[in-house]
Amino acid sequence: MKKVKLIIAAVAMMGLVSGSIASADSFAPGEGFYVGAFVGVGTGMVQPTVSTTAQTTTVGTAGLGGSRKGGVFEAEQGGLGLEGFEGGGMIGYGYKMGDLYAGLEGEMAGGDVEFTLVSSTPITGVGLNKDGESGISEISATKDWTGGMFGRLGYYVNQDTLFSLRGGVLVSQFDVMFGTDTTEEFYAGGPAFGADLSSRITAVDPGLSVRMGLVYTDFLTSPISGIGDGSMNNVQGGGSQSHDSEITGSALSARVGLQYSFFDVNSLF
Repeated sequence: MKKVKLIIAAVAMMGLVSGSIASADSFAPGEGFYVGAFVGVGTGMVQPTVSTTAQTTTVGTAGLGGSRKGGVFEAEQGGLGLEGFEGGGMIGYGYKMGDLYAGLEGEMAGGDVEFTLVSSTPITGVGLNKDGESGISEISATKDWTGGMFGRLGYYVNQDTLFSLRGGVLVSQFDVMFGTDTTEEFYAGGPAFGADLSSRITAVDPGLSVRMGLVYTDFLTSPISGIGDGSMNNVQGGGSQSHDSEITGSALSARVGLQYSFFDVNSLF
């Protein structure tokens, strides 16, 4: 009788172990609820458009009055380079439909992606910053954080590998520093697209996957007229000039990370 009980207990234990293994093996990359973390390199281009207006009266050599017109500067080709490292995390849910995949994902990242403008000749004048400082020779902008949501569609190359495309919206906060200690915050966002490849690390844990991908973000056009007081007085004519500035930019992020699937709603039914 004792042997029979031991055999029944052993069979039950084997059933529990095999059941847990089968449950763990059921998580394909990105399937169910998952969390993850990533590190990467961010690059990008920033293209400014600066429009200046003038409402001034100038006095010519012959004593005749005239007006000074504004102008527009636009970087149509090239631009300023964003570069730096970033890291963050994501959380999402994915659904496996045979070889096809669909899911939703949110992410948040921070880093030191930045660009800096340096002038060999200090820029002087009133209105360059909110403290009225003159002689500014450097302006820098750092992307503090980026966050947003994506929809994902993919295809399982095999039971352990998922290739997916994503589309959504990302928003970033930039800190712009000019003068000695003047900092202002600006926000930019726009549509984001990407692709990634996830592969399950079965030898470590059936729910763990390594993931590599690219994400492109179009920041559209953001006004930056809020820098400083936005005006430059013309002492000679008694009028004033102002600027209407915009920034159009894009960013590309290459990252590698780990994600872990831990729960599938379908297991409840």
